Parts: sequence; C-alpha cells; structure tokens
Amino acid sequence: MRAHLKQLIIAIALMLVVAASTGALPLLIERSVNLLQQKNNNFFWMPLAIVGVSIFRGLVGYIQNIVSQSVALKIINRIQKAMFSHLMYSDINCFEETSSGKLISRFTNDVNMMRDTLSKSLVGLVKNTLVSIVLIGVMFYLDWLLATIIVILLPLAGRPVIRIGQRLRRVSTNIQMEMGELTANLDQSLTGIRLIKSYRMETHEQIRANNLFENIYLLAMKIVRGRSRTYPILEIIGGISIAAIFSFGGWRIISGTGTLDEFVGFLTALITAYKPIRSLGPLSASLQEGLSAVNRSFELLDTKSKIFDRSNARPLEKCEGAIEFEKVSFAYDGVISALHDLSFKVKPGQIAALVGPSGAGKSTILNMILRFYDSENGIVKIDGTDTQDFTIASVRSQIAFVSQETILFDDTIAANIGFGKPNAVVHDIEAAAKAAAADEFINSLPDGYNTLVGENGVKLSGGQRQRISLARAILREAPILLLDEATSSLDTSSEQRVYDALRHISTTRTTLVIAHR
Repeated sequence: MRAHLKQLIIAIALMLVVAASTGALPLLIERSVNLLQQKNNNFFWMPLAIVGVSIFRGLVGYIQNIVSQSVALKIINRIQKAMFSHLMYSDINCFEETSSGKLISRFTNDVNMMRDTLSKSLVGLVKNTLVSIVLIGVMFYLDWLLATIIVILLPLAGRPVIRIGQRLRRVSTNIQMEMGELTANLDQSLTGIRLIKSYRMETHEQIRANNLFENIYLLAMKIVRGRSRTYPILEIIGGISIAAIFSFGGWRIISGTGTLDEFVGFLTALITAYKPIRSLGPLSASLQEGLSAVNRSFELLDTKSKIFDRSNARPLEKCEGAIEFEKVSFAYDGVISALHDLSFKVKPGQIAALVGPSGAGKSTILNMILRFYDSENGIVKIDGTDTQDFTIASVRSQIAFVSQETILFDDTIAANIGFGKPNAVVHDIEAAAKAAAADEFINSLPDGYNTLVGENGVKLSGGQRQRISLARAILREAPILLLDEATSSLDTSSEQRVYDALRHISTTRTTLVIAHR
C-alpha cells in the first residue's frame, strides 16, 4: 500500500470531508428547529443550506469512491503481477508439489475475495468509521450526557462482532482451500475428458465433483450464518440505544433541563450515524474473510526458491556446448534416488544418446543440465565450468529443449514454432519446420502456418504436435539441444528425416538424445 501513499492520503482526506459534511446536517437541523421555535424568517434559508450540503457531500463522495476504488484495484493488480512473476521464476519443484488448478485458484477465487475486501470492506470500514466518529463528536457537542450513553453501549456490540469475524477468517481460509481443490478437479476432469468417457467414469467424476460442491456449500453457509449473527446483535443494541435516548432525552425536555432543538439535532445525528455504525459489524466480518485470501497470496509470494543464482554467478556468454557430469548424485525430495555417482562427457557438436529403462534417470539428467534441479553431490559442467557458477537465465538461454510432454499454446502454428525466438522471421520459421519434417503437413492445412492449434494442440495429431515442438527447438539455434523422447510419436520415415536434419546441424550444436529406438 506504501506505493500508493499519495492516493491513499487523498482518499482519506476526501473521506474526512464526506464525514464532516455528514456531521453538518444534524447541526443544520438543530439550527432549523431553533429558528422555527423563534419564528425567525431565516428558517427558510435552512432547507437550501441542507440541499447545498447534500449536493456537496454527494460530489465529494463520488470523487472519493473513484480514488479509493482505483487504489484498491491497483493494489490487487500489483499482487496479481507479483504472484505470476514469482511463479514464473519459481522452481519446477513448486509446480510439482501444487497442482495448476490450485495455483489458478489463487489468481481467481483468492484475488476476487481480496478485491471485494479492499474495494468494499476496507474502504467502507474506514469511511464509515470516520463518519461515525464525526457524528459521535456532533452528539457530544449537542448533548454530552446522551452521547455518553451511546459510547457506553457501543462496546457491548463490538466484542461479539470481533469474535464472529475471527471465526469467519478461519472458515474463509478453509473455503479458499476447497475452491482450490475444486478448480484442480475441474481442470483434471476437462483435460482428461477423453479418458473419462472411454473408461465410462462420468459418474465417478460427477460424485467427486459433487462432494467438493457440497463441502463448499456447507462452508459458505457457515460464513452466511456468521455474517447474519452480526445483524441481530447490532439491531438489538441499536434498538436499546434509541429507546434509552428517547426515554432519557424526553424526560430532560419535560423536566426543563434540556431543549427541543438540541434533542432533535441529537436524534438526527444518532439516526444518521446508525447506518454507518451498523455496517461496521458486517464490514469487519467481511474484512476478516478477505484477510484469509491475503494470507494465502503472501504465503505464495514468501515461498523461497531452492534453485537460485549464487552471489558471484556470471553470465554464460560464449557457449561451445561441452557437457560433463562429474560423480553426480541426485534424489527427488531427498528420498527417491534418480542418479548415483554418474560421470560422462559430451564433446561440442557431438550427438550423444542416453539409453536405459524407464525410471533410470535419463530425464533427470536433462533437467539438471537445465538447472531445474541442482546436484546434491558432484558437479554438472558446461564448457568445463560448474553450471552453478553461471546465472540460471544465461545457462537456459544456451539450450533448446524438447520434453516428453509436447506442449503447445492455443495460438497459430507459426507462433508456437517461434515461441523461443520472438524476433524470428517467416523464412526462419519455415526452415525450422522443414528440418523437423513438419513443413509438408503444415502447408496441407487450409490456413497453413496461421492455423490455430487449439488448447495444447488438440486440433493436431500427436506426431504433428511433436514435429512443431521439434521445429521450435531447432529454430532457437542454441548451442545445446536436449531431446527427451522427442520423436516417439513419429513414423519411421519422419523420424529418419528429423535425425538426418539433426546430423546436418549438429556441427554447431551439441545434441543429447533420449530415445528407446
């Protein structure tokens, strides 16, 4: 919030003006009754003054609302950007431990909760608190004895409302976690719809989703009941306050110790203050709900990366492409052993194959070259230097990678091929496609390179997606090319064409291949 301090000061200043103009109304009414009792003709100016103050308050309130909402939305905007940036630069481990659905929930459900909290609850709480303070001050000015009664009664409502808010915060945390589970479940169900239908698991998925919907409903009802408890508490305290004021104030007028104009002005201030004071309870409860979402967002932002640049790391600028593993050992989560005391060398421009059964650690080797993971023991070297002596970004800038899972974005074929090289021209994209044996099928499509591939390339076959992924890696022209079963979906002819192309370009690239054939 410090980044928007000037706007916050302006917003609070405007709230004070709104509060002051609201406090002026009871004083004008008190003055009007006084003039009316005196049968003074100046009384007829008072309605115009009340209208003028109301117009002024409305205009200032309009500007204040825009300024306040702008600050709230800017803060949310910064948090969203910070969370996405944090995720983009987080370890791969972060994405392996938390499903994409749960992470997406942070940007949708949690952010919506924060938006409501900042733009409605927090702004409303500050504004109504200021208005309430000003009106209570007016009450003390008009009749300090009656105002004292109000101030004594207010804390009676405050304590239970605070307790209710604390409970709502815990329930809200639970509901946000359930929403994350639901988002993850929906993402899995929609992504795996072909598998679900082929195995006739529609009913199973429906039951699983229904259970999550039911849990969210029950938690939401807890929040509804918690919020609703604040209303009878505030209504009862409000009714007692008004009854006490009427009784005591009326007795003072009858006994001659009080005046009618002061009493009417006091009642006007009390009735005007009733709505903002009454709203403090629900707004406070709503604020507690939003703070649970804020906590979850900051938990994500405060997560430290395990893979990071050393303080003395330098950029890897001229890369020859030599790769060396020197007695490297690695275990996932420190438990599942993937590599043990592994040593090998790959010369610049050499094509080398990693062969072995599934689970032997082949993909782990590529992940360690990319510094998705760092070795527990031993050293991974590029051009004879420990990769940890280089900045992570500079190491990855020298590598083109094709993973086992072919990943395409919902964009054109040309955009997907050019993803790793945004400044690539059409000629370069087509040349890379030819090298990946993809040019022929691309040109056979109605829109050619401008064909939209759909979500994760759903409109293309497995082999076509794989060839586009290969073309993307070839276009990058990085000195190191890592292929993790990158031709497993290709027919023999296409695979041979791809490897012929790789041999052609291998004089300038070091190629490390994982393949079962």
